[in-house]
Amino acid sequence: MKTLTTSYLSINPSNNKLITKRSPLLPVSAVLTKDKPAPSSPPPPLNSKYPAQPTTTKVAAPERANDARSSSRTPVATRPRPKSAMLPAAPLSLPMAFCNALEDIINTFIDPPALRPSVDPRNVLFDNFAPVDELPPTRCPVIRGSIPPCLAGGTYIRNGPNPQYLPRGPHHLFDGDGMLHSLLLSADGDATLCSRYVQTYKYLTERDAGTPVMPNVFSGFHGFAGMARGAVTAARVLTGQMNPIQGVGLANTSLVFFAGRLYALGESDLPYAVQVDPATGEISTIGRCDFGGRLVMGMTAHPKKDPVTGETFAFRYGPVPPFLTYFSFDPAGNKLADVPIFSVQQPSFMHDFAITENYALFGDIQVVMKPMDMVMANSAPVGSDRGKVPRLGVLPRYATNESEIRWFEVPGFNMMHSINAWEEENAAGEKYLVLVAPNILSIEHMLENLDLVHSCVEMVRINLNTGAVSRKPLSAGNLDFGVIHPGYLGRRNRYAYLAVGDPMPKISGFVKLDFSLTGTGNCVVASRDFGPGCFGGEPFFVPNDGSEEEDDGYLVSYVHNEGTGESRFLVMDARSPNLDIVAEVLLPHRVPYGFHGLFVSKAELLAQRPFSSI
Repeated sequence: MKTLTTSYLSINPSNNKLITKRSPLLPVSAVLTKDKPAPSSPPPPLNSKYPAQPTTTKVAAPERANDARSSSRTPVATRPRPKSAMLPAAPLSLPMAFCNALEDIINTFIDPPALRPSVDPRNVLFDNFAPVDELPPTRCPVIRGSIPPCLAGGTYIRNGPNPQYLPRGPHHLFDGDGMLHSLLLSADGDATLCSRYVQTYKYLTERDAGTPVMPNVFSGFHGFAGMARGAVTAARVLTGQMNPIQGVGLANTSLVFFAGRLYALGESDLPYAVQVDPATGEISTIGRCDFGGRLVMGMTAHPKKDPVTGETFAFRYGPVPPFLTYFSFDPAGNKLADVPIFSVQQPSFMHDFAITENYALFGDIQVVMKPMDMVMANSAPVGSDRGKVPRLGVLPRYATNESEIRWFEVPGFNMMHSINAWEEENAAGEKYLVLVAPNILSIEHMLENLDLVHSCVEMVRINLNTGAVSRKPLSAGNLDFGVIHPGYLGRRNRYAYLAVGDPMPKISGFVKLDFSLTGTGNCVVASRDFGPGCFGGEPFFVPNDGSEEEDDGYLVSYVHNEGTGESRFLVMDARSPNLDIVAEVLLPHRVPYGFHGLFVSKAELLAQRPFSSI
């Protein structure tokens, strides 16, 4: 019997780039990074104060957590990567080996990654974009300052892509499996890092198979090769290798905490319920959650939780009508009825939205879905349409249908992320909606050449009486991933904190914007540069306990030094002109660059609600 092999990538020490080799199937982190392969069992933590969690602890199942695969196996929340994952894969079934061979032909002769550099794994999975293996709860020292009281006992969690196995062909940054990096901050002055995969249906299917099975959505479906990969995917479904009904998402984009529960999100699938142990920092995946059968297909990775009412608002979009559907959850976490928006007549990439006290705002932008382009233009099914005029949709947030939605054309305004929105009224009684968001100026590069993307933060004012729309830039810098004090969401606020792209998706520092300076040309009032070769991610603002000042709090983020290979966690004073570092934690494990994060307070961790029966 011949040993099955696959192409893999290794580091060339002369230029720090990846080179292709052949090897038995291995986990991606064992061959893509400078890190050594993980041992057959997890390494012990640095201090016995935070022991690794037993792998047999049973947890409750989520409400309708529809993971049919878990019924006869070790609970999803505690199932570790098997020791066999570090060894050559067992012989594949004949259907799977046949499908793998077809994919190898497509990737070698029809669509080799080298022909599309922006999705060539050698250009995508390098330096700190390369994935890492899981890490059990491991103690970390605070090497500068001390953890502020408002952070003590809470955890900062960052989500991001981390491929479990090597891509067979083209690979986009957005295609990696979701991994959560959680740092539990102790009141005793130390911290505990835990890195765990979100155990999605895709992750479990491929882990058990020992090989990639699901297609790469952002890079795989391109032109004629994409149609061929679609045929291979259909063959995998027909032969029982995968079941798309169980979910195809990665849960690799963001997190949300509402109604006492924590969810990992990716907009192509349902939320995945996860839990963090407030004593040890261990992360557990509970399962894919459909909220009692009321949530179908998917949900935005950017839901909005109203800080006053406790309600959570969300939406989904897709390639079939209705292309946009709006919905919400009550304070107890019960999903309410869908509101389909049929006035969106073409499927577009609606990644984020905004809410005010009375409205929800949607951006219908120039990134559109054109599946027929795979056939007619030998291109990707998602791309930019420069002839489309972007517009903003305004819907009463408690609407039961779309009859009251109003659309306002905003030429050249492509909102990928929102920062905040609120309502105003002038002395004449005219009502306005104000939206602050980064505008993607180079929208044609949004999906394939992220390093060419430039975002300019703008303030958009919509006169609800006259329909007039005006815009003002707040900074000329390349800024995105903006956050505010969470208590001001949907209400008028003054400050925002944004990441500086240098270029995107690398983040070289943070800036603080003061909206009261709108119209002066530059609203930047504070900034911090991480230094040569150091890059971070999205900032997150944590307010000081009991303070009534909007900017009285701290910015937190992971920062990686590409020169030394070290990753650190920084806590910065949000009120200081230089965003001064007040605490720094040295991490025992490299944290790759990722997407969005969340701080869950000690009170929220202790109040996590259990998930009831299926």
